[in-house]
Amino acid sequence: MLVLTRKSNESIMIGDDIEVSVLAVMGEKVRIGIQAPRDIPVFRKEVYLEIQDERVSARAETPAEVDEAIRGLSETR
Repeated sequence: MLVLTRKSNESIMIGDDIEVSVLAVMGEKVRIGIQAPRDIPVFRKEVYLEIQDERVSARAETPAEVDEAIRGLSETR
């Protein structure tokens, strides 16, 4: 992990397209701004992990749904 020290109104660059700026420091909280191309999703980590869990759940359910659909087709013939 790269650890950098920045003050308010200072930024770091990730590649050529992503800028992370420190907007304010208030006690233990830091307000940051992220400029990134629209095609790069940016999420808080807890939201990202929830999305990943939903994707895993959806993949786990898919084979059962396919099996059920196949059984339904074979029963109608």
